[in-house]
Amino acid sequence: MRYSYFLKETTYLPRAKISALGCYTPPRILTNQDLEKLVETNDRWIVERTGIRERHIAGPDVATSDMAIAAARCALALRGADPSEVNAIIVCTVTPDMMFPSTACLVQNALGARNAWGFDLVAACSGFVYGLATAAHLVSAGTHRKVLVIGSDTMSRIIDYTDRATCILFGDAAGAMLVEAVGEDEDGAGFIDFLGEIDGSGGDFLKMPAGGSRMPASHDTIDQRLHFVHQEGAQVFKYAVRKTYEACSELLARNGFSACDVAMLIPHQANGRIITASAERLGIPPERVLLNIDRYGNTVAATIPLATRDALQQGRLRKGDLVLFAAVGAGYTVGASLWRWAY
Repeated sequence: MRYSYFLKETTYLPRAKISALGCYTPPRILTNQDLEKLVETNDRWIVERTGIRERHIAGPDVATSDMAIAAARCALALRGADPSEVNAIIVCTVTPDMMFPSTACLVQNALGARNAWGFDLVAACSGFVYGLATAAHLVSAGTHRKVLVIGSDTMSRIIDYTDRATCILFGDAAGAMLVEAVGEDEDGAGFIDFLGEIDGSGGDFLKMPAGGSRMPASHDTIDQRLHFVHQEGAQVFKYAVRKTYEACSELLARNGFSACDVAMLIPHQANGRIITASAERLGIPPERVLLNIDRYGNTVAATIPLATRDALQQGRLRKGDLVLFAAVGAGYTVGASLWRWAY
């Protein structure tokens, strides 16, 4: 789809806001007790180390684009927006349906978003935070009116269920947010700032080794199980706690805020202990931290929209609240963003 840029006929650049949210989780649930039958582990061991009790798993006929489309439709319906109003689609994922075309193309076609261009964004667990920041800047530039940001991952397709260190961690899900310009009567609402960082020196600690141009698929790569997630958990854990704290602290400070101003910290849901340790270092009490990893596991790019939905449903995130999103992912990638919630 060809997209022509347009400039708003105003004397100011608009601020971006999140105007709608939609999520999708597949109905099948894989519990810790189910995993006990697959690999040498047990419920207590998993809960103590990760905080996870269950996760959702997509059926064999469900791909990343299917979940993304369902979440996007939910968000658009909530806003009462037609797909033709969307100017761009950003799909954040590390499990695309295929290498090409992009999953964004598949989503655009299924939605009938005939006026949208788009692309896939690969930043692992930081993907949704990166996507939100990208969308905010597109809207704030005055070139886009509505941008759909989708985080969707089918991690069960790249997990080795003989490896107890990784198979206990991940689940499947999708979440979408619609980003658009703040209205004239919404002064103060919306996007405030973003901080991003990558550190490629940590790339070997969390990766899927094979399947790309460096190590294309072969009998050897399949036999060596190199098309699954490989992780050095201790290294990732230490880095995630440190960088979540550093990124959030710097972002708050440079915008004149402190931890006391944050109504809700919505972090990437990778590990319950990472979230707790990071929040404690920041000085944000548990009642202002969203933790839902027990029910979903790590859904990679979908964790932040899922957690935001739960915060809204629980009445813990309200219009006007200062919300802090934060994530650390493979790469390493780091991202944090500040928003004043708009609805």
